[in-house]
Amino acid sequence: MERGKLVVERVEGRSTLTRCFSKYPFKFIVPNKAGSSKADAVWIYTITYGGGVVSGDSMACDVTVGDGATAVLTTQSSTKVYKSVGSKCSQQKMETSLEHGRHGGISERLQDYQVIAMIVLLGPKLKLIQSQIQEDVKKLMSQQLRLPSVSAGCSSESGSSYRLPKPSFLASCSTFGPKGAGVVIRVASMTTESVYNFLQDQLASLEALLGAAPYL
Repeated sequence: MERGKLVVERVEGRSTLTRCFSKYPFKFIVPNKAGSSKADAVWIYTITYGGGVVSGDSMACDVTVGDGATAVLTTQSSTKVYKSVGSKCSQQKMETSLEHGRHGGISERLQDYQVIAMIVLLGPKLKLIQSQIQEDVKKLMSQQLRLPSVSAGCSSESGSSYRLPKPSFLASCSTFGPKGAGVVIRVASMTTESVYNFLQDQLASLEALLGAAPYL
């Protein structure tokens, strides 16, 4: 398995890419002007040869972000995964190290949910965003999981039962670390579009920190 290596550290008061190595079947592109020059963030794009993950591709990446540094690791667009040829499967593996506090069958478990996402927000710079997302998720899920009233057709007779319809979109938040320094947002949805819309809306405020919106 070919491995890539990325190290972002704080050098002379700025987030700086101090090590970058990649090998076929993928490479990294680090543009000089991905966002606002006022933002202290290194943007790194992962590019795969062939326009996506091709049958037989095997790749791994080690990412280290030093204390006080900020990095954005993303792709130019949605990465395509092509159909495998014979027994040639594809593999992707990423190991991430954040310094100063580093931290049944699939189809049966997923049921009708086709898209899974996890967002980790950690650090004092993201405290306001963490609080806002937690509040938004709480409101969203309280609406999704609210039981219909009797007037809406739910029988209240003794012995009757009502099964809550399965929501098409689920989200949850949980804190971790000392004094809840970090927040993990987990998302499950039946459609890709709803996850894109959720991430675009919830992460829009990161533009001021990163210099550009992570989801356009």
